[in-house]
Amino acid sequence: MTVRAVELPQLWMPYPLRVNPYLSALREESETWAREMGMLGGEGPSARGAIWTRSQFHAMTVELLTAWTLPDASLAGLRLNHRFNIWALAWDDYFASTFKQTGDLPGALDFTARLHAFLRPEADARSPEPVNAVERGIADLQKHLFPPRLAHWRQEFNLALAHYIDAGVQELTNSRGGRVPHLIEYAPFRRESFAAHTAPYSVELATGARIPEQLRHTRTVHALLDAFMDVMGLANDVASYEREVHEERDVNNLVVVIGTSLGITLHQAVPAALHMVNARMRDFEHLRHHELPPLVDRFGLRPDEREELETWLGGAASFLSGLHAWYTGAPRYAPTDHSVPEQRQRGGSEGAADRHAPAASSLARGAEAQTCGPTASAGSA
Repeated sequence: MTVRAVELPQLWMPYPLRVNPYLSALREESETWAREMGMLGGEGPSARGAIWTRSQFHAMTVELLTAWTLPDASLAGLRLNHRFNIWALAWDDYFASTFKQTGDLPGALDFTARLHAFLRPEADARSPEPVNAVERGIADLQKHLFPPRLAHWRQEFNLALAHYIDAGVQELTNSRGGRVPHLIEYAPFRRESFAAHTAPYSVELATGARIPEQLRHTRTVHALLDAFMDVMGLANDVASYEREVHEERDVNNLVVVIGTSLGITLHQAVPAALHMVNARMRDFEHLRHHELPPLVDRFGLRPDEREELETWLGGAASFLSGLHAWYTGAPRYAPTDHSVPEQRQRGGSEGAADRHAPAASSLARGAEAQTCGPTASAGSA
């Protein structure tokens, strides 16, 4: 029995989709950088070969991801973040095909240790000579990610990337050992394995705004950032559930985590996962509209500081909306029957965001009423 009969909740997105006006420019140059790094076809001196064919690369529509998440970015900022998005997907696919699918933990450890050497704390630090497309990509990004106005991000951003690549090794370890993460530990881990801690950098890159220093270390802002990051990674789990769990037999997914931690079936865990993502979206909304304003008053922020905070919050909302739209429409997450239901959106719908996440239809089609547990795990991600 499948969960077709279950009426699934919808992934809720309260913000309209906005599109960066420079999208067409990204489309024109989308493959240039990836080709220069050796990620496409057989181009470049890649030690283990290219990561994608040209058709696979364009099917991912990474330019839509970038233009939808950063609608206010300048062309220069958009291009820079676009290259980072390409690199993150390249790392993900390379690591999955080279190490997760083969269960090669020693190889994964060596590969990850080398990548750490490229995450330089200082701009003039020496890096190894890159030997594959992923290393060439991160080596090139390190030269451009931190212009003077974003130089303060170098240490925090590179620490987030270090946690991101380390999380890949932990996911491989979990899958090899059949260890499903516990629900209590999973949300903080997912922030790292999704590289969600880099998202505030992207918002600042796009908007030029920062969270005012007086508020940055308050409980309310920490809670807001946690909710912001949780929506990203946990919604990704829902969107990629069918591919990761049913096709790749991965254990590092919110649906499996909820099922195992609560001792329920996948049949029951699917709507529970959707409800959890929606709850974190509501948390973000509540903190933004009900807890931040009195905090702003209490700290006596100046009008320009209040405006900067609102600009940053608007950029964060656009980031979530763009991610949601990409999860909804990108072939990387599309259900195999290509059905695309509607998205529920407050105050109407707009453009490509007017859809449910395909997760709902693919989950309903794919999850069987079986008890979740370590035996549901086999090896690749």
